[in-house]
Amino acid sequence: MLDQLIAQDKELFLFLNQLGSPTWDWMWRGITHELTFVPLYALLLYLIYRKLGLQTLIVSVIIIALMITFTDQITNLFKHTIKRPRPCRAEDIMDQVRFLAARCGRYGFFSGHSSNSMAAAIFSGLLLRPYFKNLIFVLMGWSLIVAYSRIYVGVHYPLDIVCGLTFGALSGFMFYKLMLYVLKRRGITS
Repeated sequence: MLDQLIAQDKELFLFLNQLGSPTWDWMWRGITHELTFVPLYALLLYLIYRKLGLQTLIVSVIIIALMITFTDQITNLFKHTIKRPRPCRAEDIMDQVRFLAARCGRYGFFSGHSSNSMAAAIFSGLLLRPYFKNLIFVLMGWSLIVAYSRIYVGVHYPLDIVCGLTFGALSGFMFYKLMLYVLKRRGITS
């Protein structure tokens, strides 16, 4: 059964990856780059400051740093434990992959881009929900686009993406709850 799932994952990856077009390659390379969304992160921090105050912003920055470190390290632990080669390194399909990324790491299960972006989306969306009711959905949509970009550039299978998004959502929720706990313990009202 696992072999069948992996075979279907490769088949779906090749289908989605081959949908790419040189016309749009520049855009997907930009979306997948880590620094592209620094302005979005800065805007979210600004909104936290404006709506919740300086103390909450400081606590948020610390919690976010812990969250990203956590998701990133757990992702790396999975990658180096499971050791599933990325599509751009999988000998049975690498000649069929539209590879556009700047580099191709060794292992890909599961996607760090997906887990980090979804964790940030859930955490920020929940924190700002009292002020921007639908922001969480916009941020989740953004995270899905970032996740798809990893398939487009040829470095992750769909299963890597789904597991990364799921782990990121759980992490974002967990760190949001940690944030509420810390704010309550510190007597910081928002």
